[in-house]
Amino acid sequence: MSIVVTGATGHLGRLIVTSLLDRGVPATEIVALGRDTSRLADLAGRGVIVRRADYDEPESLRAAFAGAEKLMFVSGSEVGRRVAQHQNVIAAAKEAGVGLVVYTSIPKADTSSLILAAEHRATEQEIVASGLPHVFLRNSWYLENYLPQLPTYLEHGVFGAAGDGRISAAARADFAEAAAAVLTGDGHANRVYELGGAAFALGELAAEVSRQSGREVGYTDLPVEKYVEVLVDAGLPQGYAEVLADGDRGAAQGELHVERDDLATLIGRAPLTLAEAIRAAL
Repeated sequence: MSIVVTGATGHLGRLIVTSLLDRGVPATEIVALGRDTSRLADLAGRGVIVRRADYDEPESLRAAFAGAEKLMFVSGSEVGRRVAQHQNVIAAAKEAGVGLVVYTSIPKADTSSLILAAEHRATEQEIVASGLPHVFLRNSWYLENYLPQLPTYLEHGVFGAAGDGRISAAARADFAEAAAAVLTGDGHANRVYELGGAAFALGELAAEVSRQSGREVGYTDLPVEKYVEVLVDAGLPQGYAEVLADGDRGAAQGELHVERDDLATLIGRAPLTLAEAIRAAL
């Protein structure tokens, strides 16, 4: 069996490789891909096969997928370019005769109005049209989206545009473990998993930071346009700020709230909670 993991130089891809190893998959049956293979030297040192692959270079993908039984397709990070890049991945996977494609998507990708959802929806449609057996892992937000902001929260409070919308965020490691469970298990082909942890509103995030830090931290809810201005003033590029603010808009409308317990079912336990993550980070 050969499991190919794209994006292994990224946070999620690397964690998926590690989860596969932890589940007892022999290192020689795991292929870790990335544009800069020097960043995969530690995995190579553990016996994992390392190959170069670039979503913009179809030939590199065809070579990297050779012999693959299963493909862990971690979505690209270049928003606005991903449809064309992902088409390259799908075409190469079909040419290689991959037996199962596992794709990291976004919650409710088929109906979501989020800016980020459009490329995921198009990719899901391309995978289905390809005829390849597949699994869609519709990951909600990462807890790690919030944890690096703790110093800012403690100094300035939490700002956002999500209202009372609930966000089913979970740790990257839990999403990675779910992916590894699918890759090493049976009966997952052509299924869609909506993945998320225990939901919280941003006001609850602020309250939890207050409780654990002993400092008063409030939540300021802003109109989407004003939140974009705040993010730009903080140094973020306009386009990135708009995507982040749009995520909050979607959260306010329930688009990041995952009602199903697919994540807990796949990993066999409750996902890491917001309170546990904040405790560890503080």
